[in-house]
Amino acid sequence: MRFVPSGTELARPFLPAKDFALSKAFYEALGFEKILDASVAIFRVGAGEFLLQPYYQKDWAENFMMQLMVDDLDGWWAHIASLDLPGRFGVNAPKAPAVQPWGLRVAYVTDPSGVLWHVAERRPDSGHD
Repeated sequence: MRFVPSGTELARPFLPAKDFALSKAFYEALGFEKILDASVAIFRVGAGEFLLQPYYQKDWAENFMMQLMVDDLDGWWAHIASLDLPGRFGVNAPKAPAVQPWGLRVAYVTDPSGVLWHVAERRPDSGHD
């Protein structure tokens, strides 16, 4: 086995933004912390981060998915439902939490560029959630 240095590794995906300003406002409304606002924006939620870029390709954006694992999906859902995301950002209506065939309880939110977020509740008996 090859030695791989360790330290402060963090994998951060690049998300597309059709309308950079609108997408930044969307993520701020969701409560994500914007930690950089420059030619790209970096957002943090919990221990995760992503880079929002002013680049958009329809097929890519509409097939891109993110997963946000949470302890309290009902609390997140109440927050999401209170935001009127379709009215404010022109996105599809979020889908309420439901248990999926693979066992996770998931709510779905689509961002202004078509990126689908799976907001999923951790299972207390699962070490990989």
